[in-house]
Amino acid sequence: MTDEKLIPVQELALEEVGEIDLYQKREKIYTRKIEGLFQRLRLFTGWPLLLGYVLLPWLNFDNRQAILFDLPARQFHIFSLTFWPQDFHMLAWLLIIAAFCLFAVTNFAGRIWCGYTCPQTVWTSMFMWAEQVTEGSRNQRIKLDKQPFGLNKLYRKSLKHGIWLGIAFVTGFTFVGYFSPIEILISDFFIGEADTWAYLWTLFFTCATYINAAYLREQVCMHMCPYARFQSAMFDSDTLIVSYNATRGDPRGSRKKGADYQAEGKGDCIDCELCVQVCPTGIDIRDGLQYQCIGCALCIDACDSVMEKMDYPTGLVSYTTERELAGGKTQFLRPRLIGYVIVILVMCGLFSSVLFNRIPLRLDAERDRNRLYVETDMGLVENIYTLKIMNMSQELRDYRISSQGIENMVFIGPTEIVVNAGEVYTLPVRLQVDPGLLTDASTDITFTVTDTNDDSITQTQDSRFIGPLNR
Repeated sequence: MTDEKLIPVQELALEEVGEIDLYQKREKIYTRKIEGLFQRLRLFTGWPLLLGYVLLPWLNFDNRQAILFDLPARQFHIFSLTFWPQDFHMLAWLLIIAAFCLFAVTNFAGRIWCGYTCPQTVWTSMFMWAEQVTEGSRNQRIKLDKQPFGLNKLYRKSLKHGIWLGIAFVTGFTFVGYFSPIEILISDFFIGEADTWAYLWTLFFTCATYINAAYLREQVCMHMCPYARFQSAMFDSDTLIVSYNATRGDPRGSRKKGADYQAEGKGDCIDCELCVQVCPTGIDIRDGLQYQCIGCALCIDACDSVMEKMDYPTGLVSYTTERELAGGKTQFLRPRLIGYVIVILVMCGLFSSVLFNRIPLRLDAERDRNRLYVETDMGLVENIYTLKIMNMSQELRDYRISSQGIENMVFIGPTEIVVNAGEVYTLPVRLQVDPGLLTDASTDITFTVTDTNDDSITQTQDSRFIGPLNR
């Protein structure tokens, strides 16, 4: 027997594991500015998106705003195309195509969309730029936040938030300009004559942009964006991802330039943690692939800059694949990727065919339900209908109207009408039939509307003619 004190298993486990705070307070990320190849590349992907967003509402096409989602008129103009609520199935189709394109890009190059063209990334980068301009470098920002409140801190913080609010306002105002003619909006907005909803929606999107890009930032990518959660389902061993080459870099350790670090048993990584300091989500890429990584390649540019200073080969952190890290050769053409491409091409072909061959005309026929039928003084059976003819084109059209289905049926109403661009023309008509020609109490009939100048533009609508039973 010994006098050693026995420690309960539960206490031993707590000593080894420690305490885990499931509600840990968020630590602010101070990113370091870095230059490099991939950051220059991001300028060519982010700026076109930003400029396109701001400038597109100002473009005019055929005497109207080129892109305008006119909700009161239920018309959605995109250059020469006009869509109606009846075309919303095409929007669903377009979103499915976009989803498959995202799947294909993710399978090939990981989260390259997130790192280079996602609006969250682009707008956050602008806000971070404003932060660096007004408050200085990473170390200066950390020092400024620790300083007591004074005039210098007030000036810098006020200037930063002023720029942030300016960017947020332009973003919110431009968004409203997609739904209201922006040239009229900007002239009425600043003199107080704009619609109340215009002010409310501009305020809403200004606040949403300000909160999202100024404060939430990486929290959106890490906790709110669903893409971060299911992206791994599209990855395989040949997907390009930002990775650290542990075989080459470990063991890590500091050293002097020109030192024989290999004789000391060290790898190429000098453990400077610059890759962590530039990461917008605050992760360490050396810990392996993580769902928080957005593939922005900031860590690649940071690591390459250090490798160049140390006269080491670049690429310690790089776009590579798991197969290549394991010593194999990346297979770019693989069944899943080829399948995605084939599906995308087929869907794009079908979508284009439907889009450019759609008929800019719609016809609805409603029979008067207040009475089944009317017997006229001439002994004929009469049904009343309301035709709604929608001219979905952007030019005035002449239409010819007719009905078929019953022999010697009399059509009472205009047989030719003129409908303005984007107008829904309501036309009441009556059909009269000799009751001796009716073989049933309900007979199928068809209304037809045809463009008088183009027979290919035609629409039909089925309805019923109600008559007396056992006549």
